[in-house]
Amino acid sequence: MKALALVLALLAAGSVPAFAQTTIASWDFETVTISGAAADFGPIAASIGTGSAAGHHAAATTTWSSPVGNGSTKSFSSNAWAVGDYYQFQASSIGSSGLTVAFDQTGSSTGPKDFKFSYSTDGLNFTQFSTYSVLLNGAPNTPWGSGSVSSLYHNSYDLSSISTLDNATNVYFRLIDNSTTSLGGAVVASGGTDRVDNFSITVIPEPSTYALLLGSVGFAGVLLRRRRCAQI
Repeated sequence: MKALALVLALLAAGSVPAFAQTTIASWDFETVTISGAAADFGPIAASIGTGSAAGHHAAATTTWSSPVGNGSTKSFSSNAWAVGDYYQFQASSIGSSGLTVAFDQTGSSTGPKDFKFSYSTDGLNFTQFSTYSVLLNGAPNTPWGSGSVSSLYHNSYDLSSISTLDNATNVYFRLIDNSTTSLGGAVVASGGTDRVDNFSITVIPEPSTYALLLGSVGFAGVLLRRRRCAQI
């Protein structure tokens, strides 16, 4: 009876609840130790939700570290960048659709400037969704600091049109070095760094409960029509 009362109230108001986006996985890197020299680093468990992050470089001398983030004390950073090197983030979208990915990214003057954002459902075959350029961490831009967040470094991609990412056992996203051009306009140097922070994957939950509600709305509508007919 309570459910029916809610449905009737929604009908009377002429509205139904809208779906809100939900975070299925995000990484702030605050509780993980990122340190060492190797071609690969990870996996790093998600700070919220379930998923893993990792990094891959061709150079075994790559140094992985966690300098200050964008509004936090840590981020995910590395040097020795070459074209094709990447950061990767993985999660599951089972029961969800309409994915959006957002993150903050910056680098040093000798770090890589150009990246491509790609996705996959098997972790092997990736499709490029977009290309973008990273902003320098420093003048003329506001440098990253733990006390405040700068929106200058924020990237967001609406992937709701990519149906293969909906309700998938695994979804993967890579931030891939796309050129040898540095943020300073020269060639990327071995000591040049890039860092990422506040990576999040948000979705719209599948409307299973909403479908039940709509079914109830339909049933309630029949009841209302019958009641009105009986009153005529």
